[in-house]
Amino acid sequence: MTTFASGTTASNARDALTRDALTVLQPGFTGTTAPDWLLRRLGEGLASVGLFGRNIASPEQLAALTAQLRAERDDVLVAIDEEGGDVTRLEVRTGSSFPGNHALGAVDDVALTEEVARELGRRLAACGVNLNWAPSADVNSNPANPVIGVRSFGADTDLVARHTAAYVTGLQAAGVAACTKHFPGHGDTAVDSHHALPRIDADLSVLQARELVPFRAAIAAGSRAVMSAHILVPALDPERPATLSRRILTGLLREELGYEGLIVTDGMEMQAIAATYGIERGSVLAIAAGADAICVGGGLADDDTVRRLRDALVSAVRSGELSEERLADAANRVRALAEWTASAAAARKAATNGLNGSNASNIGGGTGGASGSGGVNGTRGSGVTGGANGTGGADGPAAASGPAGPDSGTDVTGGANASGPEGQDGGTDGAAEGAVEVGLVAARRALTVTRSASHTPLPGAPYVAAFTPVANIAVGDETPWGVAAELARLLPGTETGSFSGEDAGSEALAAADGRPLVAVVRDEHRHPWMGAALDTLLASRPDTVVVEMGVPQSAPRGALHIATHGAARVCGRAAAEVIAGA
Repeated sequence: MTTFASGTTASNARDALTRDALTVLQPGFTGTTAPDWLLRRLGEGLASVGLFGRNIASPEQLAALTAQLRAERDDVLVAIDEEGGDVTRLEVRTGSSFPGNHALGAVDDVALTEEVARELGRRLAACGVNLNWAPSADVNSNPANPVIGVRSFGADTDLVARHTAAYVTGLQAAGVAACTKHFPGHGDTAVDSHHALPRIDADLSVLQARELVPFRAAIAAGSRAVMSAHILVPALDPERPATLSRRILTGLLREELGYEGLIVTDGMEMQAIAATYGIERGSVLAIAAGADAICVGGGLADDDTVRRLRDALVSAVRSGELSEERLADAANRVRALAEWTASAAAARKAATNGLNGSNASNIGGGTGGASGSGGVNGTRGSGVTGGANGTGGADGPAAASGPAGPDSGTDVTGGANASGPEGQDGGTDGAAEGAVEVGLVAARRALTVTRSASHTPLPGAPYVAAFTPVANIAVGDETPWGVAAELARLLPGTETGSFSGEDAGSEALAAADGRPLVAVVRDEHRHPWMGAALDTLLASRPDTVVVEMGVPQSAPRGALHIATHGAARVCGRAAAEVIAGA
């Protein structure tokens, strides 16, 4: 009898250890339905699943997929990397209906940022997603940064902090947990951590005054999760990258900043970790350092990866390398977040059933935020119902009443056509009207338009030369960008071509063959060949329209220069309206 009881206790302990090891994993998978192995692992204790563009075909399909997951485990955390703007998974094949952080920072209306995040959160929640690996709280202090750029609200610390807080508030008001990233700050890097380990050599005083400020704001706003960065910051820990550093995750984030929510790693298969430590060793070190959840699945997305990581964690506990209490604490933090999202989902359901009134914008603990009591169409909305002059703007300056004249110089147009062509039609991708509207209003307000004295409207359908850089892994190369598709809708007969390399300028000139010319660039300042291509175009064709869809670091040039502050589809649409004179 005693032996039996002892054996049962040991068996239960083993089962609990295995379940905890599974609970802290956030794996991905391939396909648009859940594979059998994933459903089986959910039954064994897996508590989270990460979704990527490869898993999404439509909102309806995504809703069916998340329902399939919840049929196996009703409190599962379904995570996604949906920043809006350049980084989109919901609209990976069409481009996002929402501008990204840099555009929102350019407008600098925190009410608008909160409203955009709330509307994006509504779309995620409607599809069954309850954890978003966003927003980026990185201060883009290094213009040469190859992986952050327009994913950041900007280079000003205070601006980034206030918009990070607004984004967290808006997203979580929709019942979707925010995961603020990339702690302790990825903005001052010149290396992409997908490929190698970046290093930030700023001293502690700079880090405290710059990198950490937006994270303090996110914590104060109640961010339910924080994602660690795979970066080496010698002033904080000279030996280990942040994801694996107890000094940074426990000493700084937990103890100094007082953060009590979930700490999630960035993708463990990224080369900054995988190439040096391996994913198994890296995962053990991350949990030991204070991380609570291991993100993996962007590149490794199979049952074998889950098994390897589970077994590595269990073995580390048994060998004494990882304490059982630390693993259990991590697993309990995952379960606590799952409980919060379940409560938020219940509140959202009650709200949509009319039990809490007709306005669903306050679910999940929100307080009304940017749009007051009326959500997207509320009395304090950010210009959605304000028409051409943006008179409904919340705290921000009124938008211009139309494109400025030819001698206007630099003109922050700020939404010149808030109710312009097809502004109320619900968009071209079938998204909900409210979602398209707030995104389009934001994109229009984010434009910076510079006209030369010689600029005249296009005499006909143009040729669009897209100078296309290699996309970073976070953005991916599946998502279309540019202005050609939107210009073709406004100016039938528009043609386009993609160019790169040292002969890009001359090739684009030949392809245009005398037609009105629009050149589209993305981070011209980071690509010398791109700047040279514009030199070639403008020397022969000074009437060229230039659209910068990255960080507008280079000086404006061309007869008409438009900085969109991002390459989302909706940013392209806003730029196309200006070019076409719509």
